[in-house]
Amino acid sequence: MAEATRRAVPVPAEHRGSAPDPAPQTPAGLKDRGSAPGPAPQTPAGLEERGSAPDPAPRTPAGLKSALWALPPVVVLGLVFLYPLALVVQQSLSPENGGGAFDAYASVFASQSFREALGTTVWLAVGATAGCLVLGFVLALIIAFVPFPGARAVAKFIDVFLSFPSFLITLALLFVYGTVGMANGLVTDLTGAAEGPFHFLATPWGVLLAEITYFTPFVMRPLLAAFSQLDTAQLEVAAGLGARPARIVRQVILPEALPALAAGGSLVLVMCLNEFGIVLFTGAKDVTTLPMLIYGKAILESDYAAACVVAVVNIAISVGLFGLYRVVGKRAGA
Repeated sequence: MAEATRRAVPVPAEHRGSAPDPAPQTPAGLKDRGSAPGPAPQTPAGLEERGSAPDPAPRTPAGLKSALWALPPVVVLGLVFLYPLALVVQQSLSPENGGGAFDAYASVFASQSFREALGTTVWLAVGATAGCLVLGFVLALIIAFVPFPGARAVAKFIDVFLSFPSFLITLALLFVYGTVGMANGLVTDLTGAAEGPFHFLATPWGVLLAEITYFTPFVMRPLLAAFSQLDTAQLEVAAGLGARPARIVRQVILPEALPALAAGGSLVLVMCLNEFGIVLFTGAKDVTTLPMLIYGKAILESDYAAACVVAVVNIAISVGLFGLYRVVGKRAGA
């Protein structure tokens, strides 16, 4: 009974002593933090070094800057080349003497002179290109792989030769093989004949010879560049295995030279299609190419509509072949 009374009697506050109240429980996970301050707020990435500096001025986009730089040459090209070309096309579609838009084309395409000029232009260009490829490949082989004194001087002369005008080569051929040239003069002096035997310059074969002579260095230049990069160890190994020179050229050198041959041949073909000076200076009256037909229609006959039609055809062929040359040159790494 006494024990129950003791349990029921509350303990006075003064008798509770100075026992401290239990410390408040720290939530789990925070007991190790103590009174350490919280982390400082982080600065956004890329802004810690800017401070209070002002934002930079806006920059001009790279594409817009390139367009601004390209605008002046495009304008000059348009005024100097594209505008006259547009006038030629317009004149071919709307001749001054009236008629339909394609009447001039129908008239020119039906004419025998145009078909003959087109055929002559094509076969001269193809024949000259084939001759330049063969002659240029042989000469480039000799200069690159056959040691002889002055080989480097000859290679340098080829670079200078490329800057010569075409009529200069034709004039030199006239001095040698012309009607009153050195070869005919030598024959007449020795035989007493009234005239010499060399009259081929006034024929298509003379034009072909002049074009091959002038355009061959345009094939040699890329070939020499390709031969300079050829690994000579391959040639030494092939020769050590007993391969003959002809087989080395066919199986080792020629595959490496094919891209350069294709690029040089495409360029020569385009240039031969548009050649005017060589045909004019040889005096070959029976040789009429497309450029010569344009000259005759515009200057001699004053038929500007027909001249513009032939010019448009010539331009279309040249642009198509130039596109082929660019594709071949890109594959060849030119």
